[in-house]
Amino acid sequence: MKKKYNTVVIGAGIAGCCSAYFLKEKGIDVLVVDRSGVSATGGSSAAGAFISPKIGKGSPLQTLTNEAFNFAVEFYSDRFHRYFTQTGVIRLLKDKVDAKKFMAYEKFNSAKRRVLNRDELREYGIKDEDIAFLFEEAGVCDAPHLCRAIIRYIDYLQYDVRELKYIDGYWHIGSIEAQNIVLATGYQNNLFDMRYMGVKGLWGSRGDYISSLDLKVSMHKKISISSNIDGIIKIGATHIKSKEPCISCDGKPLKSLEKIASTMVDSSDFRLKETFCGMRSSSKDFFPLVGGVIDTKYMLETYPKILKGAKPPIKKIKNLYICNGLGGRGFVFAPLMGKILADFIIDKREIDSRVNPDRLFLKWCRKLV
Repeated sequence: MKKKYNTVVIGAGIAGCCSAYFLKEKGIDVLVVDRSGVSATGGSSAAGAFISPKIGKGSPLQTLTNEAFNFAVEFYSDRFHRYFTQTGVIRLLKDKVDAKKFMAYEKFNSAKRRVLNRDELREYGIKDEDIAFLFEEAGVCDAPHLCRAIIRYIDYLQYDVRELKYIDGYWHIGSIEAQNIVLATGYQNNLFDMRYMGVKGLWGSRGDYISSLDLKVSMHKKISISSNIDGIIKIGATHIKSKEPCISCDGKPLKSLEKIASTMVDSSDFRLKETFCGMRSSSKDFFPLVGGVIDTKYMLETYPKILKGAKPPIKKIKNLYICNGLGGRGFVFAPLMGKILADFIIDKREIDSRVNPDRLFLKWCRKLV
């Protein structure tokens, strides 16, 4: 392992791995650092890693999500098909009102889908449903193996970064120097003042179950159930707002998931193999956070009138970047966000305004008063 890199990515979840991949693809030296291991903790470790589109009336977040979905499907299929199974995902409807909404959403959705009737659903092993929609291009990833494959040819170091110093044009991480730092640390942001980004935790639980159920397709209602891949069916995941890295579940984090799953398929032979829990990171407005990091201390001290609505020029912390806030769709967003960040750092391409963290700064400042 070298002592000097162009870029060090801190965090080896799917956001950090994809950021490192696209930076490496541009021919620069990259090191990935994580205190626990590749996809070992946090949201990526507990992710069901379902790759599916977002349904709705064409909101900006839906549009961005589906752009990311199309990019992710192509990225995983072309480069990491061993860890992405295009099972298709069936979206089950909550009730008749939900069914009417889905019909109304038709003109806002470009993802390929088809209607399944009662008989077709029975063939898929789905009970007590009259109608559903199948998104054939969707699928599910093997989260930890995929993350490891993405950075297979990138230097990796298990190390707990507690301090970063910028000296003579380089960031110093222990004995390692880097021109650029990418923070992909999930819900934890202890190295710099990034309160304006409003990163919060979404606690999630998932279970892997041994089963002989011949389930050829993945599905989603209130929760997601994967197809049977090599005798394993994944059930997940909860999305509970939390400030702590663990929540009280009386020792049964999967109880609510198992109850809902039993109403969707015959889960009578499901035998729990392993439980996964972790915290995802989400931004204030649920859009990803990709780009530079504002020097909050400098801005507040130099321009105190910013608290009353002034709009001075923004100063960034030199050569410090972020890829974070991917929420519950981390494996959908990460490839496109990683590419956007790499294009910005290396090719100086402008960051998509929808994901640029600068969008949140001035509003946050005004709320400080």
